[in-house]
Amino acid sequence: MKHVRHFTPSLFLCLVHVCLVQANYAPYFFDNGARSTNGNMALLSLSEDTPVGTHVYTLNGTDPEGDPVTYGLAYEAGSRRYFAVDKDLGNVTLMEELDREKEDEVEVIVSISDGLSTVSEKVRILVMDANDESPEFVNTPYIVQVPENAPSGSSIFKIEAVDRDTGSGGSITYFLQNIHANKFTIDRHSGVLRIKTGVTLDYEKSRTHFVVVIAKDGGGKLRGDNKVFSATTTVTVNVEDVQDTPPMFIGTPYYGYVYEDTLAGSEVLTVVALDGDRGKPNSIHYCIVNGDEGSFEIGNTTGAISVIKSPNQLKKEVYELKVQASEVSQEGDFSVYAFAMVTIRVVDLNNHPPTFYGENGPQNRFELTMYEHPPEGEILRGLKITVNDSDQGANAKFNLRLVGPGGIFQVVPQTVLNEAQVTIIVENSAAIDYEKFEVLTFKLLAVEVNTPEKFSSTADVVIHLLDTNDNVPKFSSDYYIARIPENSPGGSNIVAVTATDPDSGLWGEIKYSIYGTGADLFLIHPSTGLIYTQPWAVLDAEVNSKYNFYVKAEDTDGKYSLAEVFITVLDVNDHSPEFNENIQEKTMIIGSPVKIEAIDQDAEEPNNIVDYSIMQADPANVFDIDQSTGEIKLKSYIRSLDIIHNITKNKDCIWSLVVQAKDRGSPSFSTTAVLKIDITEETLHKGPMAAFLMQTKDNPMKALGVLAGVMGIMVLITIMISTAMFWRNKRSNKIMPIRRIIKKRQIPQSRTVRMEWLKFKRPSNAAEKFVIEDDAKSLQNENSNNNIQVAPVPPTAPLPPPPPVLAPKGDTPAWRVPTMSGSLTPKFINKQLKKRGHGSAHNALVSELKMKFEKRNTSMGEPHN
Repeated sequence: MKHVRHFTPSLFLCLVHVCLVQANYAPYFFDNGARSTNGNMALLSLSEDTPVGTHVYTLNGTDPEGDPVTYGLAYEAGSRRYFAVDKDLGNVTLMEELDREKEDEVEVIVSISDGLSTVSEKVRILVMDANDESPEFVNTPYIVQVPENAPSGSSIFKIEAVDRDTGSGGSITYFLQNIHANKFTIDRHSGVLRIKTGVTLDYEKSRTHFVVVIAKDGGGKLRGDNKVFSATTTVTVNVEDVQDTPPMFIGTPYYGYVYEDTLAGSEVLTVVALDGDRGKPNSIHYCIVNGDEGSFEIGNTTGAISVIKSPNQLKKEVYELKVQASEVSQEGDFSVYAFAMVTIRVVDLNNHPPTFYGENGPQNRFELTMYEHPPEGEILRGLKITVNDSDQGANAKFNLRLVGPGGIFQVVPQTVLNEAQVTIIVENSAAIDYEKFEVLTFKLLAVEVNTPEKFSSTADVVIHLLDTNDNVPKFSSDYYIARIPENSPGGSNIVAVTATDPDSGLWGEIKYSIYGTGADLFLIHPSTGLIYTQPWAVLDAEVNSKYNFYVKAEDTDGKYSLAEVFITVLDVNDHSPEFNENIQEKTMIIGSPVKIEAIDQDAEEPNNIVDYSIMQADPANVFDIDQSTGEIKLKSYIRSLDIIHNITKNKDCIWSLVVQAKDRGSPSFSTTAVLKIDITEETLHKGPMAAFLMQTKDNPMKALGVLAGVMGIMVLITIMISTAMFWRNKRSNKIMPIRRIIKKRQIPQSRTVRMEWLKFKRPSNAAEKFVIEDDAKSLQNENSNNNIQVAPVPPTAPLPPPPPVLAPKGDTPAWRVPTMSGSLTPKFINKQLKKRGHGSAHNALVSELKMKFEKRNTSMGEPHN
C-alpha cells in the first residue's frame, strides 16, 4: 500500500500521455450520397459549361474528439488543378474551364485533418456534356465528277459530318441551301447526295454546279440556354462531257461587206463553229449550202468566206449565204451538223460629195431678180436648182439648209437621198424689203448625214430686189411748233417740215400741202416743206396769237401722212397806253387818294404793263403817284386846306397835273394826259346815322344789309298783326253782307318804306347833318269787316352801332365823308361836279349813297299777286 501511494511525478506524467494517445481518433468525411452538395465530393458530377469561379461543392467532415478540422485538395503529378478549397470552410471553387471532349472525369485527392491525424481520399468528378461543339465535315473539300448523262435520282456522293457532343447535341441532320434552285437533293440522315428526280445534267449548259450543304446538330443546353449549332460546306459537282450535242456557230449573226474597190479573191469574213461537246470536241467541216450564186466560196476547215468575182460583176447588193458546219468523228464520218445564215452586202464607198446642178450642168451660183414683199408661201420659180450625190445608200443621204439672214426663206426638201429638185419658199415677206437690202445673198449648203467624212458642197443664191411703193411718207415729228413776231412782213419764213419716203424713184418724191381752218394766212413750198406767210398776211397778236393746221406729205401714188403745226404769234410792243380822255377831273378829299388808269392794247407782258409817273405839277412836290396802280395822293405833310392855301394863292384848290402812262415794252411807248384835281377837306358829321354812314362809307353793302334787315323785321311784324286780326274776325259770329273784295296789287314793304327817310339838312355850322324822317303809313284790314283796325306804325329802324375807335388815344376822331376814288370817265361826269366848294362834294356823296340804296331795294323784287 505504501509503495503505490508514493509514485514519482515523472512517472505520473508518462502514464497520462499514454492514456491520451490511445484516446485520439482520426477525423472523417460525411458521406451524403450522389446528390448531396457537401461531404467528400464522391459521385460529384459537373457540366462542362460551369463558369469558372463557381462554388461547386462543400467538403464536410468531423473529428470524433470534436477538434476543429481543416480541408485540403491534392492532384496527381501532371494533372490540371481544376478546383481550389477553403481549408477552414471546405468550400470548393472551380478554377479552370471544364471540357468534356478533352477530359470527361477529373481525379482529386480530398483530405481532412484535425491537426494530428489526416485522412485522404481519391474521388472522381464526372464532367457532364453541354452542347458546345459544332458539327464538322469530314474529308473536305468535296469534289465530285458526274457524267452529263447520269440518270436522274442517282446517288453521286456521301457527305459525312461529326459532332463530339453527346446526346441530341451530337446528332446531325443534313440540308441543302437553295433547295428549289438546286438540281440535287440530300438524305437528311445519311448525307447521301443525289440528282433530283426528273432533272438531268447538261455539260453544254453548265459544266460545274456548286452545292452548299448544311449540317445541323440536334441542339442542347449551354449555360442555361438551348443552343443549336450548324456548319456548311460546298460540294463542287463537275459535269463530264458526253458526245451528244451538235456543233454551234459563234458570233452570229454574220455580216460581211464587199466594197466597190475590193479585189476578187479577197476574204470577206470568217465563220466559226465549235463542237457542242466541249469536253472532247470533234473537228468541224464547213460548206456553203446555197445563196452564193457562184460569187463566194468558203474554206472547209477554216470557215473563211471569200469573194471570187470583182464588185462590179456582182449583180445584187445583198447576198444571203447558208453555211453548214458538220462534226467529223474520229472515224471520219460527218455525224451531226448545224446551219448559219451569212449576209454579205455590196457597199458603195463614200467618194462623191453632193453636187448642185443648173440647167446647163454643175453650177455653184444662182441669181434671181424679183419684186420686194412677195406673198408668203410663194415659190421662187426663177431658181432651177438640182442637187445630186452619186454614192449609194447611206453615203448618198444629206441635208439641205440656207445660210444667211434667218427666217426669210425656207428650203425644201431638207433631207435628200441621192437626188432632189431644190425649192426655195418665201417664209417672211416683210423681211424682203428693198429699202433694207437691195440684194439678198444666201449660201445653199448640202452636208452628208451619216457618213464619217461628212462631205458637203455649197452654192451661192443671189436675189436682186426690185422696189415697190410700199412706204408712206413719214414726217420727222408728229407736230411742229413755231413762233413768229406779229410785225413780220408778208412772205416771212416760219418753219420747215420734213418728211421722208424710203421708196426709190418717183415713189420717193414727196409733195407738201397744208389745210385746216388756221391755214388761211400761210403757204407751204410743195417740194421743200418750208412754211411761210401769205404775201398779204398781216399778223396781229392782239387779234389772234395762236394758229394750228395740218400739213400733208404725199407721194406720187397718193400715199400720205399728216402732221400738225402750231404757230404762236409773238407780241410786239406796237400799242401805246391810252387814257379814257386826255383831260380828266378828279375830286380828292384830303387823306384819300384818287386813281388814274391807262390801258395798253398789247397782248403780252411786259408790253401791256403800264407804269405811271407825274411829269409836271404846279406847284411841285405836292402830289405822289404809285407807279404800278396809278393812285395819286398828297404828300404826307399836307393834312388840311390851310396848308394848301399857304402853298398857293388859288383858293378854289383845283390843280392841274401832267401824268404819264408808259409801258415796259422795248421800245417803250408812253402817253401823257392833263389831270385836274379838286381838293376838298373832310367834313365832320353829327348823329348816329351820320356816324353809321361814315363808318360804312367804304362798304356800302354793309349799310344796305343792315337796312334790309330792319325792313324785313318790320314786314314780319306787320304780317303777324294782320294774321292775328284775320283770325279774330273769322271767329266772330256776326254775319257780314256779301261784298266783292277787290284786292289791290300789294306793294312790297321794301318799296313802301322808301329811301326818302334819308334826308339831309344843312345845319348852321359848316358840317352837314343827316336827318331821318319817318314816313310810316297806316295799314288797313283787307277783309273790310266791322272789326277794322289800323295796324300800328312800324317801328323806326334802330340806329346803327357806333363806329370802332380807329384813332390813337387822346385824339378825338372826326367823321369823314367817304372818298370818291377810282377812275371816272370825264364824258360821264355829272355836271354838278363842276361846281366847286364844300356843298357840291357833299351833295355828290349823298346822291351816290341814295342811288346805291335804291338799287339794292330794286334788286329785292316785287311780290306776285
